[in-house]
Amino acid sequence: MVQHFLADDDLTPAQQAEVLDLAAALKKQRYDGPKPLAGKAVAVVFEKPSTRTRLSFEIGIAELGAHPVILDAQSTQLGRGETIEDTARVLSRYVAAIVIRTFGDDRITALAEASDVPVVNALTDGFHPCQILADLQTVRERKGSTEGLVLTYLGDGANNMANSYLIGGAMAGMEVRIGAPAGYQPDPDVVERAKRYGTTIVVTDDAKAAAEGSDVLCTDVWVSMGMTGAEQRLADLAGYALDEGALSLAKPDAVVLHCLPAHRGEEIAAAVIDGPQSAVWDEAENRLHAQKALLTWLVQQA
Repeated sequence: MVQHFLADDDLTPAQQAEVLDLAAALKKQRYDGPKPLAGKAVAVVFEKPSTRTRLSFEIGIAELGAHPVILDAQSTQLGRGETIEDTARVLSRYVAAIVIRTFGDDRITALAEASDVPVVNALTDGFHPCQILADLQTVRERKGSTEGLVLTYLGDGANNMANSYLIGGAMAGMEVRIGAPAGYQPDPDVVERAKRYGTTIVVTDDAKAAAEGSDVLCTDVWVSMGMTGAEQRLADLAGYALDEGALSLAKPDAVVLHCLPAHRGEEIAAAVIDGPQSAVWDEAENRLHAQKALLTWLVQQA
């Protein structure tokens, strides 16, 4: 059976740790390391715009010795109505893995069900698991381990980043807190998935309580691509910014994360993202290393 990575819990905690260990090793030997995918090709399909995802996958695939095949859905038959299942069947004959950045999770599930090679979620409406791998790698670098740490996410708790923090963070042994107002809190089903890993999961509308004593503080944009009602969302979330006040409530050595792009002055203060506790730029770089490790691990399982 083909191993896919559609959501964070498609790996076990042990497998997650194995991928993160490999990511650290590949980072140390970036330019003189192994080429485990030499002679292969990996398709990267974009149905949504991207900066970091495209750069990290395209460069990472090349560094693994494989050929990155970058496909813009609008310039392929996907943009003319070919089914995602037929696309999967064709790509499976050409490539060793398929990476896709798309909309609904039903779409990536259909792709995976029709694919004979591993499928990787490079972002869907429901989850952003590759970003969480990079975030966990960054926390490991700054803190030595993720086990027993408190990770707090402030802002829109109903989006893909909050979902992946809940599950991926819990898998890594972290207490995960979501500070979000009513109407912006995570799906109870996702919360239950996170609770299976035995760590403390907190969902609260009290932003200060969520930030208190945290080891890691995270956020994401409040108005994502294609969203409507921006003014109302900004008003609703105004008390949940990752600003100097929130950071002062966390531990003195707390680490700040943001998956980018950032809107300074909205979900995060400029003084925080550009300040000494920010690990945002390491986090962005680690997309490259975590994804190289993930692709290596998945293809080796196939």
